[in-house]
Amino acid sequence: MDSSDWTSPTTKLLTLLNVSAAKSLKRKHLAEQPSPSRKLNKRRALDELPTNGAAGAGEEDGEEEGGDGDVEMDKAESVAEEEASETEDPWVEVTHEQHFGAKPTPLTQAAIEDVTSKSWSTTNSSLPKLGAVAISKPSGSTSSEKMKAGSSQILQRLRTPFEKLQASLPPDLRLLQNDILSVLASHRDLYHTHTSLDTAPAVRESIALHMLDHVTKKRRRVLKNNERLAHAAKAGTPAPEDVQDQGFTRPSVLVLLPFRSSAFKWLDALTAHTPAPAFQLENAARFRREFGLPEGAEDKYAGADADAYPRDHVETFRGNPDDNFRVGLKLTRKSVRLFTGFYASDIILASPLGLRTTFEKEKTLDFLSSIEVLVVDQVEALTMQNWEHTQFVFSHLNQLPKESHDTDFSRIKPWYLDGQAAYLRQTVMLSAYETPETRSLYNQALKNVAGKVRTARRWAPVQVPEGLEQNFIRFECANPKDELDKRFAHFTAHVLPPVLKSAVQSANTVVFNDFRRRQLSFAVLSEYSSNADIARARQAFFTGKKAFLLVSERFHFYRRYKIRGIRNVIFYGPPDHAAFYTELLSFPFLDEGVEPADVTCRVLYSRYDWFRMERIAGTKGAAELVRGGGGL
Repeated sequence: MDSSDWTSPTTKLLTLLNVSAAKSLKRKHLAEQPSPSRKLNKRRALDELPTNGAAGAGEEDGEEEGGDGDVEMDKAESVAEEEASETEDPWVEVTHEQHFGAKPTPLTQAAIEDVTSKSWSTTNSSLPKLGAVAISKPSGSTSSEKMKAGSSQILQRLRTPFEKLQASLPPDLRLLQNDILSVLASHRDLYHTHTSLDTAPAVRESIALHMLDHVTKKRRRVLKNNERLAHAAKAGTPAPEDVQDQGFTRPSVLVLLPFRSSAFKWLDALTAHTPAPAFQLENAARFRREFGLPEGAEDKYAGADADAYPRDHVETFRGNPDDNFRVGLKLTRKSVRLFTGFYASDIILASPLGLRTTFEKEKTLDFLSSIEVLVVDQVEALTMQNWEHTQFVFSHLNQLPKESHDTDFSRIKPWYLDGQAAYLRQTVMLSAYETPETRSLYNQALKNVAGKVRTARRWAPVQVPEGLEQNFIRFECANPKDELDKRFAHFTAHVLPPVLKSAVQSANTVVFNDFRRRQLSFAVLSEYSSNADIARARQAFFTGKKAFLLVSERFHFYRRYKIRGIRNVIFYGPPDHAAFYTELLSFPFLDEGVEPADVTCRVLYSRYDWFRMERIAGTKGAAELVRGGGGL
């Protein structure tokens, strides 16, 4: 056999089936062995209790163990209970089955080939509140681009409390939620590239509703098939064969988030659709304890003056900013249970770092093998963390698992067995702005054969102090792989020498976004600087002991300090966040008597800085700069 055959999906699947069969025989053999009788109500000995070291993936955060959990899903529930007092339009579940059922309508060989070869057909359209959108679908697809009213596709039991929530919102936010639900109801991917602080809660609520609706429809299908199989067994008739209704593992929704405080917001959004007394929230106290601020800690942003920090910084870092977490949620008809083991969960809230550390400990992320809805929120914050962790998580989604996890393979949907789950996964990405990294992720990792929708907007130029001259300096680069070296060469040959020759500009100069250092008198502020290092650097720069101050963008993202003593600002590269640009240019005026003519600004850029330049110079201005170069 060729060595490449050992890594093919077919070989992996056959190995998994063999291992599963061997484990089943072993369990049967052990079950047939007599076991010593135990007295009723007798406590287990301490050495029988599981330890943390023996816990399965996610058990360091969880309370429950479990295999796939779908076939055995909530045995106490029945279809009658699930559908009691509900009169559903059959089309509500039919549309879900058309995409996520055993025989998905859009999953054709031609569509898979188009996606694999990146052959997409893209048209521009517009939605009432999302605005301009680019709708892409596999080139050979004949599906309609028209979208139905989103909320009409939601189960009545979830739609009723949602409509009550919507009634209290302003009309604009209601329209925005309906736009988002319409896109999600079409099972397309959604990349919202310009979320705002004012609309974020409403956006979360609409996506959380879609997540709950997806899990509920999946559970209803499993319960119906369980009942059909039970009736067949009781009647002694052949079991129905069309019961493929699940994946390799139970979790079907993953929400990737940057901070524990973000998980708090998403739990609020989820529970807004599962209100008491109809639903019980279990382990809520533990969640507040572990995802809120540590006992005795104070939130410096909670009571901060309005002008102390920019609003976006307060909203991002208020609460617990820890970036290493994961928690499982299990949804039943009457409860939302937190801290369930990953293999017994329906929804997982996690950070990329949290999943990476789980992999390093467990050596597997099998619980991500059957994710059908992926939500990535605050993408702009994730880019300021280690972006490689996010890419790592994407690379482990919808892979064939290494273990069987007690899966009933007769119930697995065929497209899971064929390794085609990635072509049906629905991904939602939410970001305040675009970067080359996030656009690349959208282009490369989102393979949904139903298509994908990306929002677009035209940016206005940012506001800077009147009279301040901005000098945008373009350097030529034909290959993005050479961009770093070309930038440094142009900086050292054309940008830095005039600065060093000027008595005025060779002092009180901030270089933003760092560069490879020369023999200069400089201090450094980076995300790794301690509080003592920061204090010394700021003092040395303000008093003139250091002529240059190198500031990284991540430092400004995490700290947002106001720096005094600046007269000259050099952007080694435009910042991702346009607000950082205006803030740096406002800092010289913290000192008394400074006039716009006293301040210089240089921005080094190339054609590959388009997204950043568009947010700074505006869409129209950036187009002129990228084509020709020059100052504003």
